[in-house]
Amino acid sequence: MSNRSVISTTNAPAAIGTYSQAVKAGNTVYLSGQIPLNPSDMELVEGIENQIDQVFKNLSAVAEASGGSLKDIVKLNIFLTDLANFALVNETMSQYFSQPYPARAAIGINSLPKGSLVEMDAILVLSE
Repeated sequence: MSNRSVISTTNAPAAIGTYSQAVKAGNTVYLSGQIPLNPSDMELVEGIENQIDQVFKNLSAVAEASGGSLKDIVKLNIFLTDLANFALVNETMSQYFSQPYPARAAIGINSLPKGSLVEMDAILVLSE
């Protein structure tokens, strides 16, 4: 597929497996799941509030590397090891997004890579 390209930035954590930070196909960008790793040292940040904030920062960095921003997200998936933290996600999300908000799913799961409490992935549609 000639209109497909890999997106990569040092402003977000490096991929820790066999995947790309994002793949752009046409004007759609598929962001891989981001966990709350600090991109400078690849260490997990402490505390759920800090983890949620770091995930949004990581998603933002990859979105910007693709030529977009968080406002271009049309679908956001949130994975939490404790759904009791969903209110904190909403609170933090309100600092990064304004209406119209993206479509969203929140999923409770048993565990995440590196003991993270939260992971998010997203789909962006860039302006043509």
